Amino acid sequence: MPQPTPALRYWLSQMDAVTWLRSLPDASVDLVVTDPPYESLEKHRAVGTTTRLKHSKSSSNDWFTVFPNARFEELFREVFRVMRKNTHFYLFCDQETAFVAKPIAEQAGFRFWKPLIWHKVALGMGYHYRSTYEFILFFEKGKRKLNDLGIADVISEKRIHKGYPTEKPVRVNRVLIEQSTAPGELVIDPFMGTASAGQAALELGRSFWGNDISDKALAIAEERLAALAAETGAERVSKAPLEQPAFEWGR
Repeated sequence: MPQPTPALRYWLSQMDAVTWLRSLPDASVDLVVTDPPYESLEKHRAVGTTTRLKHSKSSSNDWFTVFPNARFEELFREVFRVMRKNTHFYLFCDQETAFVAKPIAEQAGFRFWKPLIWHKVALGMGYHYRSTYEFILFFEKGKRKLNDLGIADVISEKRIHKGYPTEKPVRVNRVLIEQSTAPGELVIDPFMGTASAGQAALELGRSFWGNDISDKALAIAEERLAALAAETGAERVSKAPLEQPAFEWGR
């Protein structure tokens, strides 16, 4: 007998990421995909070609506040708490942040599988060897099989030009969400920016909860997901819908 399709919902909030996570119930989330404004961004802007971005329109200085490495412990502790058993967690970061984040996430209870690579195709900025990639650290809580074991660990997709600073392509998020969730499950992003992960989630029939501290990011995310909701039938809710689904997808 076919299972009923759950209502598709999205909820957007504006506050500190850890504070937001603390407001969520235990074991309520099926996937976390996020891209914190990591501390090493400040160092990258201080050397080489990135100095010209210091206060330009495209500089993240004018868009978001850096999340310090010292807060990773409390962040990962809350991410682990809100995730259901047998779920995945993806963290976008650079090579420097990866070495800091991995052991802290493991101490919080996660199993680290490997770094995925987002290959940005075009040559990027940098000082020693120009950048063409970014890490996506792949963590697991419990044990969950990927939906397609034939997907490579390198995802090639051009970077976003003239968009929100550090915005991730929707297709990269789609790969992660398709691999680690089933239709009707819940994806969250505590550092959502303009909600590219939210767009991918709703397009794939997953619900989405997102948060960002930036006024500009939230305004763009609101407009983006409202337009998509008109196509998908997703419902915008004013607070987290805390009711649990009456069924499980393939668990």
